[in-house]
Amino acid sequence: MTEYITDECRWQALQARDSAADGHFVFAVITTGIFCRPSCRARHPLRRNVRFFGDAAKAAEAGFRPCKRCQPDREDARARQRERIIEACRLLERSETPLTLEKLARQVAMSPYHFHRLFKAMTGLTPRAWQQARRASKVREALASGQEVTRALYDAGYPSGSSFYQQADAALGMTARQYRQGGERADIRYALTHCQLGALLVAESARGICAILPGDEPQSLVAELTQMFPRARLDADDRGFAQRVAQVVSWLDRPEGAFALPLDLQGTAFQRQVWQALRSIPAGATLSYQALAARIGRPQATRAVAGACAANRLAVVIPCHRIIRQDGALSGYRWGVARKRLLLAREAEQEE
Repeated sequence: MTEYITDECRWQALQARDSAADGHFVFAVITTGIFCRPSCRARHPLRRNVRFFGDAAKAAEAGFRPCKRCQPDREDARARQRERIIEACRLLERSETPLTLEKLARQVAMSPYHFHRLFKAMTGLTPRAWQQARRASKVREALASGQEVTRALYDAGYPSGSSFYQQADAALGMTARQYRQGGERADIRYALTHCQLGALLVAESARGICAILPGDEPQSLVAELTQMFPRARLDADDRGFAQRVAQVVSWLDRPEGAFALPLDLQGTAFQRQVWQALRSIPAGATLSYQALAARIGRPQATRAVAGACAANRLAVVIPCHRIIRQDGALSGYRWGVARKRLLLAREAEQEE
């Protein structure tokens, strides 16, 4: 695949321990005489001690020994597993009705237990959650285009209105009718503050933090939030919301450990899959759009991956700043390339 042709791209995949790169190249460490898969969990070597080879045979010919931990000289079982999960995703996309775990696992020739575990590890969602998110995304698209609620639910594959309304809050963050009307009557409170990235708007719905927006001008951030939820009730609440805003600012300025506050992630199944993959990239590492698309099993969806990154409303918490161009240069960033450069530099310093 083209994203692993240059040594710089291979180095990025190595740093991210990108399992999607397994089978496309191996890397050897001069000081140990050992070669590994890109996803090997061993401690990262220094760049100056690394050599790249197209396959295990070439590394062995150059005098390097295979790693006993990741066994790069053996047939890549992960590639076969990845193909089966991609096949399962395609089956789910084509199916007009929900598929049971047993039926889906049988169609890709895997045991239900192993398939469930592998599907969640690769996509970030269980097969059931994946199907629910896909149906919810169909509803979002239909409602956003003005379609009637009942028609949107049945077209998306819900057997009854009640089956959807039981999940409506989790799927949309509000009722279906409110979503269709641009968030009408949904309550969202927000506060303006400052952090190391400049001005900052933090917003919260009933389900959790729904927007973290850095910028230059506070009023432009309010306008951006209004555009996101054009008919919601926006409340500039600086008092009751102050403690959680302080937690957000503290974490943004020094993002150590997991983000502790609940999140309100509103996106399509594909967007949520991309966001989950973004959150799995360790601090200090970067990936290209192509590598991220390959990681989620959609190597031809580079543009859609870029679109999902651009749709991110939660700066830093969903670290789309860790995505760079295939040649290693910084790509665009919703909140400005200067902020992206600052975030990457800060993470690189913390990792040293």
